[in-house]
Amino acid sequence: MAEVRGIEAVVLDVLGTLVDEPSGLRAGIRDAVPTLDDASVDELLAMWQRHRDLEQHRIARGDRPYANTEIIDAEAARRVAAHAGLADPAAIAKLAAAGQRLPAWHDSVAGLDRLGRHFPVLGLSNASRTALFRLNAHAGLRWHQALSAEDVQAYKPAPEVYQLAIDTAGCAPERVLMVAAHAWDLRGAQANGMRTAYVRRPVGDPPARSDTFDWRFDGLDALVTALRPRAKPLRDERDHPP
Repeated sequence: MAEVRGIEAVVLDVLGTLVDEPSGLRAGIRDAVPTLDDASVDELLAMWQRHRDLEQHRIARGDRPYANTEIIDAEAARRVAAHAGLADPAAIAKLAAAGQRLPAWHDSVAGLDRLGRHFPVLGLSNASRTALFRLNAHAGLRWHQALSAEDVQAYKPAPEVYQLAIDTAGCAPERVLMVAAHAWDLRGAQANGMRTAYVRRPVGDPPARSDTFDWRFDGLDALVTALRPRAKPLRDERDHPP
């Protein structure tokens, strides 16, 4: 495992890494159509995720102009609603915003607070600016700054998204640590010269045997503990207990 040296800023992915996206979307689908059984909810969730992934890949290939996650989620919600026989416009609009009401993982809020005592901490998400703002408020996530890929009109793993974080951090990429539960996300950061840390989540994308990330952790607490010994506190932990 790599030693903790020279890290000046920490960047964390949000969707899947700090919040449980599938659970939040499932809850939104169940709320919209309470009569569905679990298998039907899972089918509609998969439909939503396929649409999102397909459209983001189309944008990355240049087959579609950039559209933010609010637009893509609204499209996915309409598909899900049509399949489930849901026709109420208000219910469909509420469903479309389900991605802004995602629960934080059990260690996310406290882990961010502990990490933020020692490092400048940035969130970096494919979520739109507005969706990220509302998601952070709902999940109780607190950042020094939260960055949306919408600012560069692209989606991770496009290099310009990681460059946005590097530029915001204001230091060399090798002094910026990218933290994510998705190996594909870390590969993109690694290609931009960033240090990398994988945090295992039930819904993440595990590393392949060929991946050479700097660190791998079972949770955010382990990451904070590993980073903290060499970090100079930004504020006194006695004044801000976990």
